[in-house]
Amino acid sequence: MTASAQNAQAVSATASDFDVVVVGAGFAGLYMLYRLRKMGFSVRVFEAGSGVGGTWYWNRYPGARCDGESMFYSYQFSEDLQQEWEWTERYAAQPEILRYANHVADRFDLRRDIRFDARVVSAQFDEDTCRWLVETADGTRATARFCVMATGCLSAANRPQFPGLGDFRGEAYHTGEWPHEPVDFSGKRVGVVGTGSSGIQAIPIIARQAAHLYVFQRTPNYAVPAWNGPLSPETIREIKANYAALREKQRSTFTGNMWDVRDQSALEATPEERRREYEARWREGGLGFLAAYRDLLYDDDANATAAEFVRGKIREIVRDPKVAELLCPKYIIGCKRLCVDTGYYETYNRENVTLVDVSATPIKRFTPAGLAVGGREYALDMVVFATGFDAMTGALTRIDIRNGAGERLRDKWRDGPMTYLGLAVAGFPNLFTITGPGSPSVLTNMIPTIEHHVDWIAECLDHLRAKGLRRIAAEPAAEAMWVAHVASVAERSLRPSCNSWYVGANIEGKPRVFMPYFGGMPAYREKCRSVAANGYEGFAAA
Repeated sequence: MTASAQNAQAVSATASDFDVVVVGAGFAGLYMLYRLRKMGFSVRVFEAGSGVGGTWYWNRYPGARCDGESMFYSYQFSEDLQQEWEWTERYAAQPEILRYANHVADRFDLRRDIRFDARVVSAQFDEDTCRWLVETADGTRATARFCVMATGCLSAANRPQFPGLGDFRGEAYHTGEWPHEPVDFSGKRVGVVGTGSSGIQAIPIIARQAAHLYVFQRTPNYAVPAWNGPLSPETIREIKANYAALREKQRSTFTGNMWDVRDQSALEATPEERRREYEARWREGGLGFLAAYRDLLYDDDANATAAEFVRGKIREIVRDPKVAELLCPKYIIGCKRLCVDTGYYETYNRENVTLVDVSATPIKRFTPAGLAVGGREYALDMVVFATGFDAMTGALTRIDIRNGAGERLRDKWRDGPMTYLGLAVAGFPNLFTITGPGSPSVLTNMIPTIEHHVDWIAECLDHLRAKGLRRIAAEPAAEAMWVAHVASVAERSLRPSCNSWYVGANIEGKPRVFMPYFGGMPAYREKCRSVAANGYEGFAAA
């Protein structure tokens, strides 16, 4: 069904006044709509894309795949949904995840309250009416008592502005804004700029098709193998039979994932014991590698043992010693997002792949025929920017969000994001942010984390309705205490120790602040529960 047909089918298509406006129809927006509609609220969702899925709608690049295991990177609000949906692989690829999002939208008849191709450009709060006025790029307007930002943490593409890019005569793509039609790399000279998660996933696929692939790397990344494969019928049956207990365990873990953290310091183990543990985690595959010991993200010396193990693996896999050393990160493992790969390092053994180090000699400019680095021009037919996102805040600050006094959210956040629990912003009444900065969000399994936030917001709105209250806002003192707590918890770890997108280092001029909360999901859930149980402590309602 086309977006126009979907919009034509929308119930009350001419209505412009709602209880709640939700911005975004990814996994957060879909579940927020489901919850609110069941509670009897009138809801309109605005979505910039032509379909549902959010991250998985936009990121269609070759090799795009979740780094969380599919059976647990999924909704748990409906037992019927859990039982009926059949995941095919341990780590689901983008097309399968997008099919899942569409299945959810269809199964629960969600599309009729979603307006597609409707990018929200502004949201203004009116103190007199206590309502938000939301406007899209095409001039559509809607008002609502509450506004929920389900805009995603990794949805505002970072497109670097290299000199001469407009002169380049070849094709140019960004992994986060990939075309819906297949891109054919056959016989082409392709350049990939960036070696983060999306680059590490795309590079092996592109290399198998391209005549020659040039990888322009500024900073190498750590990657551990996925060992992805089909899910056996026995595995699926066992998980589905025990979903309730497994989901309970999932909620009790630090990151909302199913791996176990070894309750031992890496420095207490002998070198032989560490080697066996790291080898076992490597063979298991996935992000659980960093759970090998409890202090890997807190102690430099402990971390160094894991980092050197991975560097050793890179040197074993990559045949050219000079290339291997260029691929070996020298910083703390885990301070940047650990990547999960399939054949990434092996790709550099191919004769048609060249690694270009642009750390010491940065990219100078694009030319009509390619890319100039140092004194050399690389002739390219295509360039792929795997340069990531303006993470955590970009999707919010790119919207002109203003409170009743006219203060803009982007101005309030000029020196770094300030939120209470990652859910609300002092001075901006009746505005909620799902997985906003200051919440565990990107350090966790995102869909269970999204469900937790949606449930909390839904219960808050139900509380306000039951009490006859029209507005709620985070108190400045509570926000300041939470921001300080988030910073304090981060500083006790190694997480903020390098230039990662966690601290905004990939965006020129962005303040260096560690944005997610690193206190773990159990502690965070308990804090949110306590706030609600104590009459929404830290909020002022009227």
